[in-house]
Amino acid sequence: MTLGIEVNQLGQRYGSFSALHNISFKLEGGKIYGLLGRNGSGKTSLLSIIASYRQQSDGEITIDGETPFENARIMEQVCFIQESGHMPDTLYVRDVLKLSASCWPNWDANYADRLIRHYELPIKKRISTLSRGMKSALGVTIGLASRAPVTIFDEAYLGMDAPSRYTFYEELLNDYMETPRTFILSTHLIEEVGNLFEEVLILDKGRLIMHEETDTLRARGSSITGPSESVDRFAEGLTVLGEQKLGKTKSVTVFGELTDVKRKQALAAGLELGPVSLQDLFVHLTKKRGDE
Repeated sequence: MTLGIEVNQLGQRYGSFSALHNISFKLEGGKIYGLLGRNGSGKTSLLSIIASYRQQSDGEITIDGETPFENARIMEQVCFIQESGHMPDTLYVRDVLKLSASCWPNWDANYADRLIRHYELPIKKRISTLSRGMKSALGVTIGLASRAPVTIFDEAYLGMDAPSRYTFYEELLNDYMETPRTFILSTHLIEEVGNLFEEVLILDKGRLIMHEETDTLRARGSSITGPSESVDRFAEGLTVLGEQKLGKTKSVTVFGELTDVKRKQALAAGLELGPVSLQDLFVHLTKKRGDE
């Protein structure tokens, strides 16, 4: 079961502060989406609205054609896992798992047991006694085992060490292939998890500045390296996101797909063309004035 999400002119205010401004997008069901943004860009506010944790101030949102807020049918089809956890410290791990099983009708107990063994989760301990890594492992276990048609991870795996995070990425991809659903991952670890994304949404200061297929977005960025004067001539009229200079050599990052003619011009001028990583594109697109 896959559910589509449609957002139209969405806004969110907290008193006089506007966290989200006039956001519109459509997500098809059954894909892995990356939601990127700097701290304070509005990512958690947007995800909280999708998960029915709060009602938007302006605009509309529908999941499977229905408004999700206080909608029991939709709410049980969405699982939202945050890095903070939102799990009462006084509860035991086993109690949190039982509660989770009652919240999501697609809960897979066998899958949960396998993940519990894999992450060596101490089910007889209270949440308050768990390390940050174990809390993250519990969160990803709940998210994956929920088998919710819309499963959201908001930095939920930050507390895990690198080997555990990579195991999670592999587990998520395998589960997605076996049981297609919509995953939304909000993360700062773009280099690690970026290859999972089929589409990317980028928020900046509460506004949606980019929503594209990942391969299309990557193709729109290029690095150009060579003698400074040649690079400057070639880059005239292009959108330059950033530049670096070492002696007489210069490298610029440009946004905008290069035509075959421009590529031939670069080779004729002795310039080297290279790809730009998703993380580099994100950094350049959201760079604040004065950032190094």
